[in-house]
Amino acid sequence: MGSNLAFFYAFAAVAVVSTLLVIAQPNPIYSVLLLITSFMALAGLYVMLDAPFVAVTQIIVYAGAIMVLFLFVIMLLGVDRIDVRSERLFLQRPLAIVLGIGFVVEVTAAIRAGVGLSTHAPEGFDQLQQAGNTQAVAAVLFRDYFFPFEATSILLIVAAIAAMVLAQRKVRAVTQAEIDAEVAAGQPSDVRTAS
Repeated sequence: MGSNLAFFYAFAAVAVVSTLLVIAQPNPIYSVLLLITSFMALAGLYVMLDAPFVAVTQIIVYAGAIMVLFLFVIMLLGVDRIDVRSERLFLQRPLAIVLGIGFVVEVTAAIRAGVGLSTHAPEGFDQLQQAGNTQAVAAVLFRDYFFPFEATSILLIVAAIAAMVLAQRKVRAVTQAEIDAEVAAGQPSDVRTAS
């Protein structure tokens, strides 16, 4: 019991600290990496709660796919080179403070009401999925919601390809004749020929 409590506090501390650093970090690449760390810590907490399917999904879907895609798009677009000194949206900071306070009040009310706690589980909840959580989710996902699942995966692939195409920088091809003309004029070119 003591080791489980130590692991819980370790994972919880990593999750809370890395999440706070996400919003305090001015560099977006570091923010994405810290968010991946937070997701990994949450996956560790899910393992401790005997929810291996949710833990693996947390790692594969969120940390492995979505956050890496965010990191890829940020690095592709070069967002880290943009230095924004002023807020572009009117009342952005006050609205964020109000929404943050509302979120804290909502979570506090949910904890006080006992939402999500094991002592308030519905009657017969442990008998509902005797085969296990993973088998129950797989049965629903791949039987009842198979088409929406596959359609969503295709849409995500199309969105990723579209983001790469739209973010591609257009560079004018330089011919060998232009390079030779610049060299002959005494202006050595630092561009390469287009293949």
